[in-house]
Amino acid sequence: MGSTKQSVTVIGLGPMGQAMVGAFLDRGYDVTVWNRTASRADALVARGAVLAPTVKEALASNELVILSLTDYGAMYAALEPAAAALTGRTLVNLSSDTPEKARTAARWAAEQGAVQLTGGVTVPPSGIGQAESSIFYSGPREVFDQHRAALEVITGRTDYRGEDPGLAALMYQIGMVMFWTSMLSYWQAIALADANGLTAADILPHAVETANSLPGFFSFYSERIDAGRHMGDVDRLAMGVASVEHILHTNADAGVDTALPAAVADLFRRGMDTGHAEDSFSSLVKLMTKAEA
Repeated sequence: MGSTKQSVTVIGLGPMGQAMVGAFLDRGYDVTVWNRTASRADALVARGAVLAPTVKEALASNELVILSLTDYGAMYAALEPAAAALTGRTLVNLSSDTPEKARTAARWAAEQGAVQLTGGVTVPPSGIGQAESSIFYSGPREVFDQHRAALEVITGRTDYRGEDPGLAALMYQIGMVMFWTSMLSYWQAIALADANGLTAADILPHAVETANSLPGFFSFYSERIDAGRHMGDVDRLAMGVASVEHILHTNADAGVDTALPAAVADLFRRGMDTGHAEDSFSSLVKLMTKAEA
């Protein structure tokens, strides 16, 4: 069976986009690139990529187009002037944004005669091209299947989540909710340690041990939450309030910023105010699921 050389266009050459282009070049793809600041393509051109002078020419060069932009606003800024060239293109949109904006962008792409696969990248640029790395995808299944081999060049694992173009963005944002909040909790711990004469290295083993305990809690509570079981047989919100108040006071006594522990304490207190003192602190999920008017 004969074969043709595979080709792809990459629009957006930040660190992530550059890593993707590099992965495609390493696998023998013909790669056309475009970036608002053209000089970012210099090293990639030296490796064999082709720099398109305009977005229109970049789109015209290949059916498969990878978008690695800051957000969907940057996508519209780049693509709207060349919208006529979108007909027949598959846009693999790996830009970060909200699920609703992903859905809106998919509808916009369809109006231009293109189709969008939404992607949610779960690794930093250093993870691009690695077999163990993964990206969430959602959108038309047949389009995902058609281009799966190329997507597996970017990351060895491709986690398809369904037809809804917003699902990949949702999964990405779920990960980001956990990542940024968790990392802030670590910075808070370091600030508290520093105020008491300890270094980040001093508390690292304890911090890692604490973080490693979390998967067990995730598994234990997820089953109860899905079943709507928030009974206080293992823990009670009232006990949790006492704990988070102690955390808040410890940070205040040390003279470090208390915005994060104060926000946590406020959430616990609101759970108490809604009558969940004797329930598990997992009952806060109910409070968090529905935003206050």
